[in-house]
Amino acid sequence: MRTDATAHPSEKGPPGRRDVILALLRSSAEPCSIASIADELEVHPNTVRFHLDALARAGRVEQVLGDSAGRGRPPILFRASRRMDPAGPTNYRLLAGILTDHLAREPDAAAVATRLGRATSPRLLESSGQRRAPSKTRAVNELVELLAELGFEPEPAYSPRTREIRLRHCPFQNLAEEHGEVICSLHLGLMQGALSAMRAPVTVGRLDPFVEPDLCVAHLAAASSGDQASS
Repeated sequence: MRTDATAHPSEKGPPGRRDVILALLRSSAEPCSIASIADELEVHPNTVRFHLDALARAGRVEQVLGDSAGRGRPPILFRASRRMDPAGPTNYRLLAGILTDHLAREPDAAAVATRLGRATSPRLLESSGQRRAPSKTRAVNELVELLAELGFEPEPAYSPRTREIRLRHCPFQNLAEEHGEVICSLHLGLMQGALSAMRAPVTVGRLDPFVEPDLCVAHLAAASSGDQASS
């Protein structure tokens, strides 16, 4: 399985000057001054200052005040932050694969995935600023907006009589190709839960995955009183 982690170390080039400065600070038992780093690397202090500013903005290094030898302001020193890099390599695809593999082994994986999707939708609506939409047209349009934010690339729903939402991209395509029943059921639950949270008079009755290589179709249906009350 391919991952979304950064390139393999063997594929990387030599470390940049910023990486060298960070490595130097990490290996030093004491905070360092700009002048001492510049002397160590045989570069101009302004070059070191430029990279330290960038590292500080990224939270990779921090400033500390040194001991003053006499009157005057104490020197500003730098040390590596003792924390992991929040902007470092990530591998969420591996995590998603592990969780999906586990869920796929459940006796009724599709039903579990649908429930998870329905339970997640209200939080997605809150974070996106979506509001309750009592009319079908408004509900479908807001669902399309939410799906666009999630990366599904839905086609606009032009007509109030729209009976389907056409999705031109799957943001979890690799997982869907391996565990389609789980991933597509999760997507179905997300759409159903979103419409239910809006108390919309419409729901998604069925999701047909990959009816074309670049197309999935969500079929709309009238919501039951239970669908609208479940939110």
